[in-house]
Amino acid sequence: MKSNPSSRAVASFSRRAFLKQSLIAGVAPLVVPGRVLGRDGGVAPSNRIALGGIGIGPRGKMVLETMLAEKDVHYRATCDVQARLRTDWVNRAEELYGKGACTAYRDFRELLARRDLDAVLIATGDRWHAVASMYAARAGKDVYCEKPCGITIGLCQSLSDTMRATGRVFQAGTQRRNVPNFQFAVHLARSGKLGRLHTLHASIYKLQVLHDWLPAEPEPDPEVIDWNMWLGPAPWRPYNKAYVVDRRWRGYYDFDSGAKLHDWGAHTVDLCQWAGNFDDTTPTVYEPDGDTIYARYANGVKLVMRPTGWIGQPAQSNNANFAVGSTGTCPVRFEGDEGWVETGDNGSIELHPASLRQEWRAFVMRGTDPSRHTREFLDCVKSRGTPAANHRVMRHTHIACHAAAIAWQLGRKARFDPATETFVGDESANRMRTRAVREPWIA
Repeated sequence: MKSNPSSRAVASFSRRAFLKQSLIAGVAPLVVPGRVLGRDGGVAPSNRIALGGIGIGPRGKMVLETMLAEKDVHYRATCDVQARLRTDWVNRAEELYGKGACTAYRDFRELLARRDLDAVLIATGDRWHAVASMYAARAGKDVYCEKPCGITIGLCQSLSDTMRATGRVFQAGTQRRNVPNFQFAVHLARSGKLGRLHTLHASIYKLQVLHDWLPAEPEPDPEVIDWNMWLGPAPWRPYNKAYVVDRRWRGYYDFDSGAKLHDWGAHTVDLCQWAGNFDDTTPTVYEPDGDTIYARYANGVKLVMRPTGWIGQPAQSNNANFAVGSTGTCPVRFEGDEGWVETGDNGSIELHPASLRQEWRAFVMRGTDPSRHTREFLDCVKSRGTPAANHRVMRHTHIACHAAAIAWQLGRKARFDPATETFVGDESANRMRTRAVREPWIA
């Protein structure tokens, strides 16, 4: 729009008149630092994303630090059931922004009640992800949630429905959608350079479900560790510091997604869904064979979820959960009738035929690096765009993993209808789609 010369003259005169009258009155005019206005590489406060964090432990620390490195983020509130972690993150925020910059909470509902927060990072244990995310969305906050985003099919459905109904920006912590070597492998699959796709391979942990309890120990003061809030929607059990302090809750059915399949599967099945153009659906058949689960989509493409058999992987592993091949952790493999590609977290790529190497290039990012993924989320908070790992993508990938885990736990083939998101003619499997939730956390 063109400016009006007379308006510029009036504005200029007004500024001169203001300065003159201020000097006559003996009042010094206010000098605003350039950084406040967004100059000198700074970002004006009005353009910063006010961020809160809920349950920021080791993985959350990696993600949050990438957000804090961005100039348009201000970390204003932190919440944890452990006093030690609350203190740590207040101190970290004050290093960045000064004294009093961040407020700590023990109950995440108090954090969400703040009207000055734009978005939250949720990095609690798995049992809390879906419930806390739904509370956040209903409180008007955009959400970056670590995976697995829901420990049952029912919770994944409710979370996705809530995000759609509230219109909030949602990014699942499946950051490999924004890591270049995985993007390149998916490009080869989706562009037809491997020919017609017939098999997708996703690495998973060695499957396991624990139903026992650790020995009971005296509960700490809730101000130090709030055990009741730590349990949240999970069934009650006696306190043991190993669950909380040592983070040994993984693998326990009450706290985990079931069979530990989501630990890697949330990433690798997600990449297979993307490579095969299956973001809006799931496989229709799941058949376990030991620690491997064979699945098939409606169009006949196979999905193999397995912990072993990757390129360069030793026959025996020192790790009880998985062995690492030459491409690193979280490997995936896409096979077509004219070629294949395999890649993992260390950024290396194996492929065939050799002619595909002319498109290959080296990558410096690792699969565990969330920086591009968090930046995309922050950009979408501003633009109201749709991130790569949005609620729709999360829903179908997570449900595929859950269906596979249920088939494995039942020890038999299960048929699944992606349209209704239910098992076909299998009452036992359908009962496992949901779990009882402790009050008041029925979201």
